[in-house]
Amino acid sequence: MSTDQFRIVFDGELVPGVSLDTAKSNLTRLFKSDADKVERLFGRGSVHIKRNLNAPEADRYVQALQRAGIQARKEPEAAKGLTLTIADYAPAPSSEVPIASEQMDCPKCGHTQPAAIECHSCGIVIQKYLARQAQLGETPAQRNSAAHPYAPPRAEVGTPTAEYGELNVFTTQGRIGRLRYLAWTMALTAAALGLMLVAGMMSAASVVLGVILIGVFGIGFLLVGIQIGVQRLHDLGWSGWLMLLYLVPIIGTVLPLVVLLMPGNPGVNRFGPPQPPNSRAVKILAALWLLVPVIGVLTAIVLPTYQ
Repeated sequence: MSTDQFRIVFDGELVPGVSLDTAKSNLTRLFKSDADKVERLFGRGSVHIKRNLNAPEADRYVQALQRAGIQARKEPEAAKGLTLTIADYAPAPSSEVPIASEQMDCPKCGHTQPAAIECHSCGIVIQKYLARQAQLGETPAQRNSAAHPYAPPRAEVGTPTAEYGELNVFTTQGRIGRLRYLAWTMALTAAALGLMLVAGMMSAASVVLGVILIGVFGIGFLLVGIQIGVQRLHDLGWSGWLMLLYLVPIIGTVLPLVVLLMPGNPGVNRFGPPQPPNSRAVKILAALWLLVPVIGVLTAIVLPTYQ
């Protein structure tokens, strides 16, 4: 059996296709050393990594170093050269020396680096970090999103849309359907007639007071009527500014019929969710409009006879 001794020499050459950072990372893992010691292997000419090895041991070292990405060779112990040994660190078995040629992203800080056990930026042990996040029920992608300053927010944007919209007569927000539009208009008309009757009775005592009340009531009913009309337009998916078309001749007579007869959008539109189902009171108030033509005909018949 030969008793010749060999040393492992590295001249700074890399295996084709392996980057310098990848080779340094693999050497750090191979020798279980720190980055400073590995850094001294490069740019120093010929470096003796290991010495006093027999032939089989030297061959195993050369093969392991080639898998790590560097071109090393064995020389007889008598060879000369600069010696920088990492003799305290034994190489891992050949089956445990992977070549980290692929890039990876740190699951915590997002740092891109060659595949390694630890992150070169934040220093975490990646496998331990992933196990801890799995116990906490949080995925690595979510954790990375929270740590990265330019990542999109993970919080839910806005609030879930309700099934039905809220009802409010005194607003231009929201939507109402055809029956509710008729019901609210009927209630507004009844209130207007009652208050105008009160204002007329007050004018008997004071004309000035009666005129002021009539003006205030009229402006109030006009504003509420506009708000109801805007909500009806919203139900059709139209802008409330179309109420201005009521002032245009011809169009101002056709548009109210379209608003009254055209069904609204069945689902959510840009103005919100649809109105709640119509109650019995809404249906009754809407049906009272059927009595208006009857009352008008009876008035036309009875009034001349009374006069």
